[in-house]
Amino acid sequence: MVSFKSKKAQSSMEFLILISFLTFVIIGILGIGYFYSGTINDRIKSSQIDSFANKIISTSETVFYAGEPSKATISARLPDGIQDIEIIDNAVVITYYLTTGQNKISFSSNVPIAENPTTNLSSSSGIKNLIIVANSTHAVISQT
Repeated sequence: MVSFKSKKAQSSMEFLILISFLTFVIIGILGIGYFYSGTINDRIKSSQIDSFANKIISTSETVFYAGEPSKATISARLPDGIQDIEIIDNAVVITYYLTTGQNKISFSSNVPIAENPTTNLSSSSGIKNLIIVANSTHAVISQT
């Protein structure tokens, strides 16, 4: 004959097993969600960086092909985590951080481009107003 106390202990153990299983499932779901949220944030940041650099390159090419007195002003958003923006050998090189670590990406131009030596491109996040002016040898990029 089964006593009342053993039935009570059995139901308590079943309850503990159920609660521990649910806790395990919830922790697993939260872990997967955290992993994918970091991946999605990295994709958004990479997309914003691509848009920023492609806007600079396309505008530089348009201004340069239009001729020397040409000038264009663009506004582009730069995300958080940018370490450095350089213009090297007719390419815009951006160094930035993702959850996986430091990345460096280069966007090449079909025309000669140069950074204005008096105004360096800032790597701080936010909206950047850039002025691109064509001269006889290259397109000059400066930040206002």
